Amino acid sequence: MLYQTWCDRHVEEEDNKQLWRFAERNGGRATIEAILTTYLRSHYDKLDQIAEDVRELGYLGAAAILSERMPRSARARSGELGEILATELVEEHLDFMVPVRRLRYKDGREMALRGDDFVGLKLDAQSNLHFLKGESKSRANLTKATISEAREALSRDNGRPTATSLLFVADRLMEGERREMGRMIRNEVASRAAPPARTSHMLFTMSGNATPQALLDDLVAADGIRPHISAHLRIEDHQAFIQAYYERALALGND
Repeated sequence: MLYQTWCDRHVEEEDNKQLWRFAERNGGRATIEAILTTYLRSHYDKLDQIAEDVRELGYLGAAAILSERMPRSARARSGELGEILATELVEEHLDFMVPVRRLRYKDGREMALRGDDFVGLKLDAQSNLHFLKGESKSRANLTKATISEAREALSRDNGRPTATSLLFVADRLMEGERREMGRMIRNEVASRAAPPARTSHMLFTMSGNATPQALLDDLVAADGIRPHISAHLRIEDHQAFIQAYYERALALGND
């Protein structure tokens, strides 16, 4: 587990809206150094393929391949680490899965992917498909404008995950061993039948400043027709933290 050993979580809940505040425990970061480094790598490439590269090319060769997938600019790294941490939070604390690690499919190292930042899926007892539409924002200083930008993205397409994002996930699932779920997603896209009650929203934020009041205000103002979670992870040395973990991820022979 990542967050359970790393951070304290404070939850505020009213009706179907929750605000999660995460703060690093004293010494918590040291306990997750290895696992977070592994998670970071796994979002850019399959771990067994990295291991095969090490066997074929040695550590330096394998690191060279991995570095071609990872961004180099501070801005791109910030945004992508936010998506990674959001995905791991969903799978650790919610009953949704995020079945596709979309950063493996980028067109270019510094290019942002289009569509929803993350899409979670789950089946209920009646085999109805539920969606989690997610947006992630990572900033040294989280502001109201950034939060409003994320909320605008969540509200697009009547609050549903975009068809482009869903079809991307469906295609990846149908290429592997989850064809049935991929087929269900494609059917949902065709019929646009998913009601708001089967679509939840999550806004994940990571920043150096404390949870801004604007995040709570935004959550209060969010529509009441679906469940909402807004999560904030405070990393006081935000930019140094991001740089350090990308450097660790590329140092394949040092772990």
